[in-house]
Amino acid sequence: MAVQLSKDLLRTQFVGKTLHEVATPAVVLDLAKVEANCNMMLEAAQRLHLSWRAHIKTHKTEELTRLQVGDSSSSPVNLVVSTIIEAEQLVPLLKGYQEKGRQVNVLYSFPLYASCIDRLARVSADLGPGALSVMLDHAEQVPYLATLTAKSGGHKPLVFLKVDVGSHRAGVIPDTPACGAAVDALVCAEANGSCELLGLYSHAGHSYATRRDWEAMGILSAEFEALRQVATLVRDKRTGSHAPLVLSVGATPTVTTIQHPDFASTAEGDDGHNHDTDTKNGGKINSVNGSGGSTLLTMVPTSQLKSLIRSLKAEGFALEVHAGVYPTLDIQQLAAHARDYAHLNSSMIGITVLADVASVYPERGDDGTTEALVNAGCIALGREPCADMGEVKGQHYSGWGIVAPWGDEGLVSTSDATVTNSANGNSAANGSNGLNGHSNGHGTNGTNGNHNGTNGHDAGTGTGSNNLLAPGPRFPASHGGWQVAKISQEHGILRWQGRASDEVPLRVGQRVRIWPNHACIASAAFPFYLVVDSRNKGGRGEDEIVDVWVKWNGW
Repeated sequence: MAVQLSKDLLRTQFVGKTLHEVATPAVVLDLAKVEANCNMMLEAAQRLHLSWRAHIKTHKTEELTRLQVGDSSSSPVNLVVSTIIEAEQLVPLLKGYQEKGRQVNVLYSFPLYASCIDRLARVSADLGPGALSVMLDHAEQVPYLATLTAKSGGHKPLVFLKVDVGSHRAGVIPDTPACGAAVDALVCAEANGSCELLGLYSHAGHSYATRRDWEAMGILSAEFEALRQVATLVRDKRTGSHAPLVLSVGATPTVTTIQHPDFASTAEGDDGHNHDTDTKNGGKINSVNGSGGSTLLTMVPTSQLKSLIRSLKAEGFALEVHAGVYPTLDIQQLAAHARDYAHLNSSMIGITVLADVASVYPERGDDGTTEALVNAGCIALGREPCADMGEVKGQHYSGWGIVAPWGDEGLVSTSDATVTNSANGNSAANGSNGLNGHSNGHGTNGTNGNHNGTNGHDAGTGTGSNNLLAPGPRFPASHGGWQVAKISQEHGILRWQGRASDEVPLRVGQRVRIWPNHACIASAAFPFYLVVDSRNKGGRGEDEIVDVWVKWNGW
């Protein structure tokens, strides 16, 4: 088991300092942004009357877990963990919620294996009946359930059957002999008293490859449909009365699509009317990638999803959504375009990796541009790419992170945008974005798109000036600025993407903050987060460290 650091000692060491006064590399969270992202997700699930299960694997902290479940709420606390140490460290928090009358349940989201049973049993014994869920995806895993029940003091685990909906990472494939065998074994185990079959669970990892605004909503509907197919088989096999089967679907790209404005106008479409502007195909037409005036269109199937949710509830299923990286977001999420630019942009990313520019190499890069060395390589940033989904390979963003407009005036002043963010009600002009501390492009973002104005950056074609450092509405097809072009263990090579004449100079000794491709992997090597709050305008400002959150690293 990993040794946990002292939060009190770390607070004494860091709180009150600024990001310019601490050692690098370091990982930084912006409290304002992660809090806003958590609140939007809770509100979206509540509007559609969907159960919510928060995955904590991205951050692995008590503090952010509290934000994910609504610390002062009375709703059930349903969580997902990817390591057993996360479940173990959650026990005191979950006991506290139990004392306040909140129902708790933690799901270990890796299919059962022999060496995990003893530790999971202790978690189950500590939390009591109904508080531990486990996952299976093969008939031969079922015997572990009886052992787990016996070792936890007779507390039967709740079980999700993992269903493969297309990502092919784990899970049974619907309508296959393996799926049928797993269902048969689970139904038998439930009848024998060694478990309670809670429901079906899916993770749409392939949704990270979407590249059109709201496209992932169609994958969310497909997830529900696939689980419905397997759930029908379960119902046919079971006897007696049971609680409604839970259909739990999710991944951040799919689940965050329920933040679409159509769902806010009439929760779940309960008035029985279709509020979309185009109903021929059960959806709403939006301009692709938030770029007004583009001839490319994407269908947003809001009506289809509303209808499907109503149908599944009418069939007696309990519906649950889950996601993990949505509080921090990252470059992969921007690339996936789960929402349009007004509702998903770089100003909402809540995580950065703080690094120092150690050296600068003039004219070493492509077309005579500069390269620079930072002390953040693959250990600090991860080696997780954004999949190149472009028709012509090599043109889309292919870096390992993007330098955010922060710090030196040269970086900040190139992001002198006018942005209206309708997702959180904050409006900003001329380089100031109230919640987020910086802005992302000239123009005004409405509900469904972005209009780019005066800086010469053509969002429609992906060409023009690259002065806009932050990813715009055509990202990842259109991209520019300082990017992490190459990484080794501790070395990161920044390369200017764009015309050499547009290059924003970097200097030796300069400090930068880098948006990582994948927040889960980038933060994995760090033992704690330095927490700032971009709402802070007085004192030492947005760069002042206000807290330190210790991570539950290890397995």
